Amino acid sequence: MAAFIAPNTATEIELMKNYLIPAAAVVVLTLATASIVRTQPQRQTAEPPIAPPRATFEKRVAAVGLVEASSENISLSAHIPGVVEKVCVTVGQDVKAGDPLVKLDTRALEAQLRERRSDLATRQAAVATAKARAQATRVALAEAQRILKSAQAVADPRSISADELTRRSSAVDIARADVDSADAEVSAADAAVGAAEAAINAVETDIARSTITAPIDGQILQLKIRPGEYAAAGNAAQPWLVMGRVNPLNVRVDVDEHEAWRVQPTAPAVAQVRGNANLSTPLKFVRFEPYVVPKTSLTGASNERVDTRVMQAIYRVERADLPLFVGQQMDVFIDASGMQTAMVDNQQGRP
Repeated sequence: MAAFIAPNTATEIELMKNYLIPAAAVVVLTLATASIVRTQPQRQTAEPPIAPPRATFEKRVAAVGLVEASSENISLSAHIPGVVEKVCVTVGQDVKAGDPLVKLDTRALEAQLRERRSDLATRQAAVATAKARAQATRVALAEAQRILKSAQAVADPRSISADELTRRSSAVDIARADVDSADAEVSAADAAVGAAEAAINAVETDIARSTITAPIDGQILQLKIRPGEYAAAGNAAQPWLVMGRVNPLNVRVDVDEHEAWRVQPTAPAVAQVRGNANLSTPLKFVRFEPYVVPKTSLTGASNERVDTRVMQAIYRVERADLPLFVGQQMDVFIDASGMQTAMVDNQQGRP
């Protein structure tokens, strides 16, 4: 039996379909939109905590520079290996050329020196003995020559036999040979003395080289050795003493090879302290390194290209009041507008 619906009820259902359900959907949509908007993060424009690097040149070459001493960083090492006895300087100390920096233990060398001096005294005594023997042989030669001469001066040849004359002549020859032998011994003894003196000089040189001295006027930039540690001779992978002239400072700028042609010696350049672009200094061109080298990653940034080569340009820091340290990175901008002008003039045929 079919259900009977009253007319009023059907009208209400029709009104609900046409008005109430869409109204409810609109309310739900509005509430959902408000909830989504309310939960979204608020984006606000804020100034960076530090000023980013910025260039004032319209056409420019951007590069990274490394602060270094104007004399370049000098890595010192020992001439001979040994244990460090005394460190005479501290990090940051100003030194003059020839000032002692590090002294090695020289007790073994001093013992060798005493031994060499003893050997020299022995050889000098041998020289005196050889000279005395040479003098004695000369006296014997003179006596033999005198005896032979007296025999030859006899008026009557029959008073002395031919054998006697031969014996006396042979004695002269033997005495002359003894003189030559004695002179050779003197020469050998003199040579031995010279060798002993050279050995003494070698040990004294090693003792002098056991004290590492400053090659130039400068400042101690790094010191990684202490008394009691062993100092190897020659070049080390990690130098234990670095010094250089820090007044003024230089900046070694790595320019990518594909932009090297845009850098001119007369172009102005500016360097900014990394982390604070407000600290900047003009740079004065010093020289180009004529050999292009593989690029070394300085910034460590993931987007830094290291599969290229760089031309290194050396600039001098003009401001001495900046808080700069050797080994610090700087953002460098080099004016390239002059190169653009030169290209336009070349294209237009102007000189």
